[in-house]
Amino acid sequence: MDYKKHIASKLNVEGVTAAEMESLIAVPPNTDLGDYALPCFRFAKTMRKSPAAIAEELKASFGADEYIEEVTVAGGYLNFRVNRKKHVAEVLSRVIKEGGNYGSSDEGNGKTVCIDYSSINIAKPFHIGHLSTTVLGAALYRLYKFRGYTAVGINHLGDYGTQFGKLIVAYRLWGDRSAVEKGGVRELMRLYVKYHEEAEKHPEMDDEARAEFKKIENGDEEANALFNFFKELTLKDVGKIYEKLNVKFDSYAGESFYNDKMAPIVEELRNKGLLTESEGAEIVDLSAYDMPPCIILRSDGASLYATRDLAAAVYRKNTYDFYKNLYVVAYQQNLHFRQIFKVLELMGKDWAKDCVHVAYGMVSMEDGAMSTRKGKVVFLEDVINKCVEKCLSVITEKNPDLPDKEKIAEQVGTGAVIFGALSSNKIKDMVFSYDKVLNFDGETGPYVQYTCARCNSVLIKGGETGGYEVKDLLPQEYDLAAHIGKFPEVIASALDKLEPSFITRYAVDLAQLYNKFYFDCKILGEEENVRNFRLALTKASLITLTNALTLLGMAVPERM
Repeated sequence: MDYKKHIASKLNVEGVTAAEMESLIAVPPNTDLGDYALPCFRFAKTMRKSPAAIAEELKASFGADEYIEEVTVAGGYLNFRVNRKKHVAEVLSRVIKEGGNYGSSDEGNGKTVCIDYSSINIAKPFHIGHLSTTVLGAALYRLYKFRGYTAVGINHLGDYGTQFGKLIVAYRLWGDRSAVEKGGVRELMRLYVKYHEEAEKHPEMDDEARAEFKKIENGDEEANALFNFFKELTLKDVGKIYEKLNVKFDSYAGESFYNDKMAPIVEELRNKGLLTESEGAEIVDLSAYDMPPCIILRSDGASLYATRDLAAAVYRKNTYDFYKNLYVVAYQQNLHFRQIFKVLELMGKDWAKDCVHVAYGMVSMEDGAMSTRKGKVVFLEDVINKCVEKCLSVITEKNPDLPDKEKIAEQVGTGAVIFGALSSNKIKDMVFSYDKVLNFDGETGPYVQYTCARCNSVLIKGGETGGYEVKDLLPQEYDLAAHIGKFPEVIASALDKLEPSFITRYAVDLAQLYNKFYFDCKILGEEENVRNFRLALTKASLITLTNALTLLGMAVPERM
């Protein structure tokens, strides 16, 4: 039942549409006076009455019904109390019936959303700084699919640029194929760091690196064989991490994929009179929009990120005919994407408005910043492994006889990393703390997973849930059921704001409400109707928590 829509449909204020009325109805922070409230202050000027008088007038015309059992006035507010027994019965019935589909919809049928996320660099480490884009993009991917959209996950690989010439130079000077095959990206990074150390003393090495990259561009067989070797090695390494994080992609079309697709874009810009020359480079002048110029070609004719991103956007529209085209990239690239979207608009692409930069804050470790060139990075694989080890230690201490301890530690440790990265508003910078994300009692992934295990234990002991009638409700019972009922609304809001943290916050709140209910309300020892009702509440809690964690990319252990 959509209570806001129902209430709005029964309220009539001249000049105010039902949709506008619905947007004004709020859930008060204190529900002692009601479950929903309408502030009437906005109507005072047009109705020429006090807000309190307007509230009284609307109350008289509303009348209680089967869904709203009481309407009261408090000052300038009109308060509505729902029929709680009916509401709880409907919520539990719906959740248990829909199961894993609870919260889903078909709103996105026929619409495709492209999501560009993770976008790792070939031959460079998959480090803690890649965590946000990876889990945030994957969560949005699942959310869109859950709401009926066709989602296209794109890993826009960083596989183009002089850095590959540098790596080839380093490999030829100090590399060994068997050592690279054994050490993977870590060995490639060692070579990359050594190159930069030596290039500081011998700057002429950079000329050699540029020449090697030019060979890659020109199709040189030997240079491309090495480049493809580095690429395959990187994808093999990061594939293991993607598997741990439950992340998938539909396309690995990276920067090099657009190498032959940039010329038509440049030609179109030139034909439309958008290109101007500046110090030998070709640019799109954006000064009229308070932005620096968007450089399309350098003075030596080389392309840039902007050139490739323009080609990629056009390719994605032509290939997928997207409804939305999202770029999950850190906020440092705000200007870059403003420029790209403006250039697309100037090119006459009416779909430029459908391109969205999903900006997020940076992730750092407690001991400071990172630098790939200097070799100071924190590998994401090491972070996950450390979390898993710590989880195994806690589980072994608290529940030494638990079967499949290693598997559960893997699920909880990895889940802690994901939940921790998605627990705050995406735009906030995050300092990763092992102790914080692994707290089994705090507002964390392990706490929510443990609550799921608790629900599962109750259901195993309680057996099949029989029939029940919703009778007098305790506050703990109603608060829990009402929160379960909000899940579809939270999913819709998370997608509307592109903010998966709404789901982590919701899951923590639901876990806390269930645990309060669990400790305050006896379940298995009560008479049959109460027992069955509380088992149904437990089952609905487990279904909803499971759906929330699954959307975030987390596993739900049956025991912990």
